[in-house]
Amino acid sequence: MTRSVLSLASLLLCLAAFPAHSVATAAGPALPAQVEKINQAIEQGWADYEIRPAKEVDDLTWCRRVHLDIIGRIPTATELDQFASTRGVDKRSKLIDKLLHDDQYTEEYANHWATVWTNLLIGRSGGNDRRDLTSRDGMQKYLRDSFARNKPYNTMAFELVSATGGSKPGTPDFNGAVNFLINKVNDEKAVLAASSTSRIFLGQQVQCTQCHNHPFNQWKQQKFWEFNSFFRQTRALRKFVDGTRDIASAELVNEDFKGESNEPEDAVVFYELRNGLTKVAYPVFTDGTAIKVSGFVSDVNRREELGRLMLESEYLDKMIVNRMWSLFMGHGFTKPIDDLGPHNPSSHPELLDALGKEFRQSSYDLKQLITWITLSKPYNLAPVLGGNNKIDDPSIGEMPKFSRFYLRQMSAEQLYQSLVTATKATAAGSYEEQEQQRRRWLQQFVVAFGTDEGDEATTFNGSIPQALMLFNGELTKNATDTKTGGFIDRIYKGGKSPTDRVTDLFMSGLARRPTTKEIGIARQLLMARKGNEKEMMQDLWWAIINSNEFIMQH
Repeated sequence: MTRSVLSLASLLLCLAAFPAHSVATAAGPALPAQVEKINQAIEQGWADYEIRPAKEVDDLTWCRRVHLDIIGRIPTATELDQFASTRGVDKRSKLIDKLLHDDQYTEEYANHWATVWTNLLIGRSGGNDRRDLTSRDGMQKYLRDSFARNKPYNTMAFELVSATGGSKPGTPDFNGAVNFLINKVNDEKAVLAASSTSRIFLGQQVQCTQCHNHPFNQWKQQKFWEFNSFFRQTRALRKFVDGTRDIASAELVNEDFKGESNEPEDAVVFYELRNGLTKVAYPVFTDGTAIKVSGFVSDVNRREELGRLMLESEYLDKMIVNRMWSLFMGHGFTKPIDDLGPHNPSSHPELLDALGKEFRQSSYDLKQLITWITLSKPYNLAPVLGGNNKIDDPSIGEMPKFSRFYLRQMSAEQLYQSLVTATKATAAGSYEEQEQQRRRWLQQFVVAFGTDEGDEATTFNGSIPQALMLFNGELTKNATDTKTGGFIDRIYKGGKSPTDRVTDLFMSGLARRPTTKEIGIARQLLMARKGNEKEMMQDLWWAIINSNEFIMQH
């Protein structure tokens, strides 16, 4: 594809400095009591810091924002038109309700949140190696089914911590929930199982206390090994592909634990202090609640007991609220979000406590929590950092005040799904084939470090690999193809005039109409293409999907 480089560069610069659309609002609809609590707490913070928040964002930008956050993709031009034509002060709450509860969106909602939680529970690289006990397909199936049925969060947490069964769909006793732990109990002492469970579900980072007391919080080495003891009845069984070291299937089972003194009636765990002394540990929850010391599963199922104790903990409630708030707002009430406790004060401690209690009282309904957050005043603000709220800048270490919407880049998964949705640029085939194509595209950005904590990083962060992929990658080529029946061809045949078609491109990609300057650049491109409108549209769409405005959640 030959491009008018100067014109495209000009357009990219124009789009990079995209405007923040905001409008004042009239009196809105009646809000749930939980939303009022959020607004009152956040507004009190603004008053305390003498902050004037950004104005409310315009409808089309908000529509794009809420589609990305709830179902993981930008809205189609049709969806934007439908929302724009809706009347009434409750149009936003109606769209939230539609995205969460309409059968039309159930699959997309479930797929999006299954992806988010798969990455959280097993990482972006989990289950992609032939020698990995984890089945990524099994993990995603369990999560898709759970989100599609709106399974209560406490039920999911209990199942993920206590599950037994086969990891891979189609195997005997398949239970996809086992994939959270099956590769984490693979080492002799199940260290990763303990640290991941505590961090993800309770917001308590215990990993560094395996060898020494934590210097800043209440976690001590004794507490780590007491928590770790809950996982010592658990074992991962594996079956290999004949003649290879590849994993054919795996199963997570409970089995009697003899203890490190070989006495199952008193199944003790030993650990060593830094001074060389040896101490003992039995299963004791983080709040000090102890369970039976027997290692016989028939006497006490330690992981099931752990699950029950987790469900009674206020930290379970506060951790999921903090996590969901950060996913929608760009920042949580604490930094990092999964480190709760007196040593790491939150920006709005009373609000975090109150929302945790409200979430428990709502029967752990994640859709209710999403509704409260997306209807709240801070979620509806424009992404404007100005003279009236300049101290609200978490990027320089300030505690977030939520006086504006914090700009952030789409995730790789959101970008992929947005391009596929906007342009239908995916390959044909079954769901499994399309999922494999998506994974191959995503995997190019993942770097696994192979540490004890299973750390990994992503190069989908403005890096050179990301830029090259967006400029020249296969997905971009498909999205900008001018073939008959493709996205550009459909826009070309659907508009009444060249200006209408340019407007359709901007609405499809950026949820806004083009500016006068952008219309002028499109005309220059058309002249450079000697009147070939399809080529002009191809150049323009390429510039749009490579712009900051497209890739940012704003």
